[in-house]
Amino acid sequence: MSEVQPPRFPWLRYILVLLVILLIALFPVISVIISSSIASANGCNLNEGGVNVCMVGGSDMGDMLYTMFVMGWFGLLTLPLGFGAVIVWIVIVTPHRIAWGRRQKGIQP
Repeated sequence: MSEVQPPRFPWLRYILVLLVILLIALFPVISVIISSSIASANGCNLNEGGVNVCMVGGSDMGDMLYTMFVMGWFGLLTLPLGFGAVIVWIVIVTPHRIAWGRRQKGIQP
């Protein structure tokens, strides 16, 4: 006979939530890195002062790169909120994991 396996802790759900939090929090930073890399690779001038012409593959990408670059300012909002969300995530995961472990051992809270 096979032994009944106890249910596993739902780490996958928690890790997916953490990845979503980090992706949202870091999106403005990622946008700045991508736009800067594209502009640098094509020898374009990119700054927050205004749109500059940037020819990439025969078309002007200056407007899009400027928008992506300026989106970095949203990091002033998303980074602190993401930090707070990670703290809340830790505060939720830790007691759940402790209570789950106690239930597996048969210890009542």
